[in-house]
Amino acid sequence: MRLLLIEDDALIGDGIQAGLNQMGYAIDWVQDAEAGEHALNIESYDGLILDVGLPRQSGLSLLKKLRSAGNELPVLILTARDSIHDKIKGLDMGADDYMIKPFDLEELAARLRAILRRAQGRASPCLEHGSLRLDPAAKILTLDAEPIALSQKELLIIQTLLENIGKIMSRNRLEESLYGWDDMIESNAVEVHIHHLRKKLGKNLIRTIRGIGYMIPKLS
Repeated sequence: MRLLLIEDDALIGDGIQAGLNQMGYAIDWVQDAEAGEHALNIESYDGLILDVGLPRQSGLSLLKKLRSAGNELPVLILTARDSIHDKIKGLDMGADDYMIKPFDLEELAARLRAILRRAQGRASPCLEHGSLRLDPAAKILTLDAEPIALSQKELLIIQTLLENIGKIMSRNRLEESLYGWDDMIESNAVEVHIHHLRKKLGKNLIRTIRGIGYMIPKLS
């Protein structure tokens, strides 16, 4: 999962980025709405964490632009403890959820999982495909009820594929789910992770669509 964080407070921004990175998210962090708007125009994200009180242009102004343009990206807004008006206004403008500062990072992650799940049209917190079951919150993958040990990157790839059953995910799209701006990407990283997943989960689960990408086909 790749997220954009727009937060001007260096301490809060650094804490969110570091904490969510440890949980397996790829986080791009900018400190004002203009930089955030530029990032949204050139990159592909699964969700946005948006501070309301930004310099020059407010987070709510950016949110209004996104929704007016038809952008349905899941948005979680951050607001100061006494900004009840901003909280209500943000939700009415199209934010999917909000958190009041200061907040607990584990709760932030849980709320992110909830809005991302809703955006995918899923009610269940777990992803299932035949005898394969992934719990993204617990980071546990089971096959025939037996736990399968995966690296963090392998978990992210299988999660992306399970969230898009029947859809072809390009190599670039999978890379975007794994890496942020500051991460070093090896040229064959995705191929290596796919190879390891096939060894652990069976060679027929993930199909290669030559020259396009990878997919998990729908069950017949």
